[in-house]
Amino acid sequence: MSKLTILKVESNHEDLHKLIQRLDEDLLERYPADEIYLVDFSNPKVKKMVFAVVYVDEKPVACGGLRPIDAEEMELKRFYVDSSYRRQGIAVSLLSFLEEEASKRGVVRIKLETGAAQPEAIALYTKRGYEPIERFGEYEHDENSLCYGKKLSLLL
Repeated sequence: MSKLTILKVESNHEDLHKLIQRLDEDLLERYPADEIYLVDFSNPKVKKMVFAVVYVDEKPVACGGLRPIDAEEMELKRFYVDSSYRRQGIAVSLLSFLEEEASKRGVVRIKLETGAAQPEAIALYTKRGYEPIERFGEYEHDENSLCYGKKLSLLL
């Protein structure tokens, strides 16, 4: 049986950047470049984000991040599972981990943006309680953006 480990990492973590590069390559196969919302790692605000990397038997296979919106909301960003490790529960484990991290910070809602060319992502999010919401922030005027949100149960 494989060993699954999820670690919080800093924004400059090498494995995080390698996984995000693979995510960007995957997205470029699905969308035009101007429809992909990247994280600008040179922006000082990125240091306030929470990032996690998933390892299976010490191999980095998945990542995700949370960007603070305000005191009560965070945005799920750069969520990715390597294609050869999908359908093994890794995405559910990572999503639960990030939701728990948000909840520990007093966040009551997570929002996210995805697109129609990612049906597997939409299926994951809706199965995990995310519901369609109005487009928000930088996605507000992007008719190709699909936005979802979920109210979190606060950890006591």
